[in-house]
Amino acid sequence: MYEQVSHSLLNEILVQLKPEIGKMRMRHFYTRLGANFYAIHSLFYLLYGDRPDFKEQMVSLVETLALRYIERTPSLRRSDLAREKDYNWFLSQKWVGMALYCDRFAGDLKGLRENLPYLQELGVNMLHVMPMLDCPPDNSDGGYAVRDFYRIDPRFGTTEDVAALATTLKKRDMLLALDVVVNHTSDEHEWAQRARKGEKKYQDYYFVFDDREMPDIFEQTMPEIFPATAPGNFTWDEEMGKWVMTVFNNYQWDLNYRNPAVLIEMIDIILFWANQGADILRLDAVAFLWKKMGSVCQNEREAHLLLQLMKDCCQVTAPGVLFIAEAIVAPGEISKYFGEDAINAKECEIAYNATFMALLWDAVATKNASVLNHGVKNLPNKLERATWLNYVRCHDDIGLGFDDSDIRLAGYDPAQHRRFVIDYFTGKFPSSPARGLPFGENPKTGDARISGSLASLVGLESALESEDEAAIEAAIKTIVLLHSMILSFGGIPLLYYGDAIGTLNSLEYLADPAKRADNRWMHRSHFDWNKAARRHENGTVEQRIFSTLKKIIALRKETLAFADFDNRQLLTVDNPNLLVFSRSDPQNSRNKVLVVGNFNVETQALSVGALRVHGFFMQDGMKDICSGARIALENDTIVLPPLTCYWLAD
Repeated sequence: MYEQVSHSLLNEILVQLKPEIGKMRMRHFYTRLGANFYAIHSLFYLLYGDRPDFKEQMVSLVETLALRYIERTPSLRRSDLAREKDYNWFLSQKWVGMALYCDRFAGDLKGLRENLPYLQELGVNMLHVMPMLDCPPDNSDGGYAVRDFYRIDPRFGTTEDVAALATTLKKRDMLLALDVVVNHTSDEHEWAQRARKGEKKYQDYYFVFDDREMPDIFEQTMPEIFPATAPGNFTWDEEMGKWVMTVFNNYQWDLNYRNPAVLIEMIDIILFWANQGADILRLDAVAFLWKKMGSVCQNEREAHLLLQLMKDCCQVTAPGVLFIAEAIVAPGEISKYFGEDAINAKECEIAYNATFMALLWDAVATKNASVLNHGVKNLPNKLERATWLNYVRCHDDIGLGFDDSDIRLAGYDPAQHRRFVIDYFTGKFPSSPARGLPFGENPKTGDARISGSLASLVGLESALESEDEAAIEAAIKTIVLLHSMILSFGGIPLLYYGDAIGTLNSLEYLADPAKRADNRWMHRSHFDWNKAARRHENGTVEQRIFSTLKKIIALRKETLAFADFDNRQLLTVDNPNLLVFSRSDPQNSRNKVLVVGNFNVETQALSVGALRVHGFFMQDGMKDICSGARIALENDTIVLPPLTCYWLAD
């Protein structure tokens, strides 16, 4: 878009850029800069227009974009051009992701490259490597307390090893996703160290105060993220003699995005990792980016403006790179991280579908799909060029982030129901087979979240201990049912390392003083390659899980209806134990798949009369894509075995 004021400023800025920039061939850069500059200027002005150094900061921003573009390799530039042409490439059903810790999965980056065949055997072609940047060993928060944003922790390897991994993945038609921690730094980061020494420039990178007056005003409305282990949102720093904002842990200092230098530094970091070959960047804790007195300091409008700026800037230098919004927020807030009032994603193309994840766990606990159906019905719509990241579990705890109104519609009291779900998965509820632990318990409210591996939470650990084959089979079927849901729901399914071989809880973390206070490490165990080898032994638990997941992943990739083009329709049925939705081929809407999940431990019947209205005629039954079997009708109903998911097609 051409607009006189912003483009007049752009002309001034281009004259002031470093001389070496003008000597480079940068046709595509200047085309993209011109196309995006009105938006960049408008957003930057909204946030920082009242500052006397506004123009100087704009020069710094454009110079940062240009210098990182110059560094971008020819192969990455070609990839950018191809993805600009095929701009919906990531909405295809062919993508299946896995999140893992490099060291816990394969030792280091070289080991990770050597073990890529395991991922490809399963069908995974998007690899999310958890944070690997340099962190203090005793206060790392699992890689999210970054000491140096440009340096890989030597335990994993080097920056060159990351680039080599990215190159290898591209040869295998696989994507690489990396984390950028945008909300905070370690208190050992150079910026924090220089702030401690009294440098005003770097104290302005954070929220620091001489006394408790301002912190106390913030605390009146800010919730506590980790009330048990890190109460409050401010920490007294003895060396600096000031209070500093520390929302997550006392060693993680929150960045002050009211300072444009912080934003420019972070954009430079984002583009640095884009230039190492990352296809996708997961932006951590984006809901917390803007702090405002009198608010909860989450989901502020300015946080969205910052993300829009980051996205516009990345589109200038590295337009083939996608953003994931790590925003585990209320259902009504999450879709805003795609970008409001737009068709194409203007913030992040991908967002975690945390609500769907939590609803699936509710269905496991209740053995019915009542809350799940209401929650799915009320999930916010995504934008056209955006998609969900659907997952059963991840490295984090499981929060029950579904809406109270959906719980009431299902006939439950919200507080009592959440207490039941927590008790169920922590094994306190009578007859529960789950082996989880409560995480982040708040004694003031009684709220808690849940830690534990997928296999242990669905009862596989207790079943193996009791050698109860029926219970083992039920746990395996639950694992497959949950993955069938995320593979067919619409979006990119993200598996968690170890889940495909039934990895159980690990208590190894208790021996590490730096980890023992955080029970999330029970589901962040070292990958057991001896256990993985049993996936090739017929009849083992590992083989039964792995082979089934491998098969349905392959079938997903062949099923065009599972591409994500707003082609899912939730169907209302009269059996509360079932979740039923249809997916239609975006190229031929008459080609449909009916997904039916039975969350009950008993056989259930689905009356097909109402389904015929939606184009499923089923006079002779339907074929289950997963098994290849023809599912016949019995008295005009489909009979579903316990804990089963069918993908049905005519």
